[in-house]
Amino acid sequence: MLIIGERINGMFADIREALQKRDPRPVQEWARKQEEGGARALDLNVGPAVEDKIEAMKWLVEATQEVTGLMLCLDSTNFDAIEAGLEVCRNPAMINSTNAERDRIERAFPLAVKYGAKLIGLTMDRKGIPKDADTRLAFAMELVAAADEFGLPMEDLYLDPLILPANVGQDHGPEVLKTLQQIKLLASPPPRTVLGLSNVSQGCQDRSLLNRTFLALAMACGLDAAIADACDPLLTEVAAAAEVLLNQTIYCDSYVKMFRAR
Repeated sequence: MLIIGERINGMFADIREALQKRDPRPVQEWARKQEEGGARALDLNVGPAVEDKIEAMKWLVEATQEVTGLMLCLDSTNFDAIEAGLEVCRNPAMINSTNAERDRIERAFPLAVKYGAKLIGLTMDRKGIPKDADTRLAFAMELVAAADEFGLPMEDLYLDPLILPANVGQDHGPEVLKTLQQIKLLASPPPRTVLGLSNVSQGCQDRSLLNRTFLALAMACGLDAAIADACDPLLTEVAAAAEVLLNQTIYCDSYVKMFRAR
C-alpha cells in the first residue's frame, strides 16, 4: 500500500498562508510529519486561493524537496502548473490527475511519458462521477487504452474510481469496491488503483473510523494506493495489518514498524 500524504494542500489555512508568504516552514513540517507517519509519497496542491499557480507549484516542489526525497504527487487541474512542477522535481513524480475527457487525455498522457511520471486517471468525464460500477469501468477502459496509445507503462497508470462522502453518496461505496475488483481485469499487466480516501468521510462524524474501515475494505478489493491522512497512526496500522492478512507482506512481529520504515 502506497500512502500518499494529503496534508500539503492550499485548502488548509496554514499551507495557504505559507504559499502567500513564501514561508517554507509549515510545508516542510508537514512533509517531515507525514514521512514519519508512513507516507511514501506526498500530494502537493496549491489550492484555489493562489493567483499564480505555476510559480506557486514550482515553489512548493522546491520547498518540499529541501527536507524529503519522497515521490511528489503534483495535484492540480492546471497542466501548465503541473509541468512547471515536473521541471524542478529531482525524482520521478506523479501527476494528479486527468479524467477521461479526450482533450485532457491528450495533454496528460504525453506529459507523463515526457517526464517519466506516474499518472492518476479519474473514472469520470465532464458530466461528473458515475453512480454505478459499469460506467466507472467504461471510463477506466478509455484510460487504459490511452496508456497503450501514448506509451505510458501500465504500472504507471493509477485509476481512481472516486469515492463520495458516506453522508451524501452512501450507495457509491459498494460500486467503488466492485470497480476496484474489476479494474484489475482490464489489462495484463493490470493498471494500479488509488483513492482519495478521506473523501469517504468528508462532513461525517468519526472521520478516522470511516477512513480506516474503508481502507481495509478497499485493500481487500485490490487498492494499491491512497491519498490519505498519513499522520493518523491507526490508519497506517490498518494498512500494515491488511498487507499481512492479504498475504502481500511476509509476517514478522514488527510488521507495523516495518511498514512505516520502508
